[in-house]
Amino acid sequence: MDQEIKIIKPLGYKAYGSIPHLPGSRLGPGDHHIEAGQAKIATEKARDKHDMIIVQEKLDGSCCAVANVGGKIIALGRAGYMAETSEYEVHHSFARYVKENEDRFFWLLADGERVVGEYLGMAVGTRYNLHHEPFVPFDIMKGKNRAPYSLFEQLVRSLHFPIPNIVSFGPPCSIGKGMKHLEEGGGGHGAVDPVEGLIYRIERKGEVDFLTKYVRHDKEDGKYFPEKNNGVTTWNIK
Repeated sequence: MDQEIKIIKPLGYKAYGSIPHLPGSRLGPGDHHIEAGQAKIATEKARDKHDMIIVQEKLDGSCCAVANVGGKIIALGRAGYMAETSEYEVHHSFARYVKENEDRFFWLLADGERVVGEYLGMAVGTRYNLHHEPFVPFDIMKGKNRAPYSLFEQLVRSLHFPIPNIVSFGPPCSIGKGMKHLEEGGGGHGAVDPVEGLIYRIERKGEVDFLTKYVRHDKEDGKYFPEKNNGVTTWNIK
């Protein structure tokens, strides 16, 4: 029975897909770069006054989601499987967090919607001295559709969830300028190690057009995973 539960994807698909990289970003296995024209819009020159470029600190945790499926709140890993059936402790920790905050997620999500974010409870490649709760939402979605940033921010803030630190809002922002902002300010989430990078969200006339990202070249994925540290887990929460 347990094995049958593990193969269930309540949504029928992944909770979140991959975001293409900007030129100069460090690629991981299976990653790819965004088109040159889109990269220019994000970092150099907008098409016109209708382009809105929102740049945020890229957080380094476990990408997870919470979905309202038929009136039931379900914690999911990025691949779309139920978090409580995962072999990884970080997903079980996330499932407990979701259960403890179930009422807030009912208020946040209509049936068929999901909120996706970084669960920072366990250190993955970056340690955090968190000054807020461990789940940081960055998208509200229904199917492949994303809520525009203004609506996302309004809904998430109304329930007192933290959101990724804003680096730049409005015009294009070069990678160098964005990273300098983070390096000088130390990020907005208490990163103990260097901040991983940047997330670019390009919106047009109130709709999300595309996303892209930058990851610094010396970033080591899963640096704090137990299997890389003699079985020792590093937690950002007590």
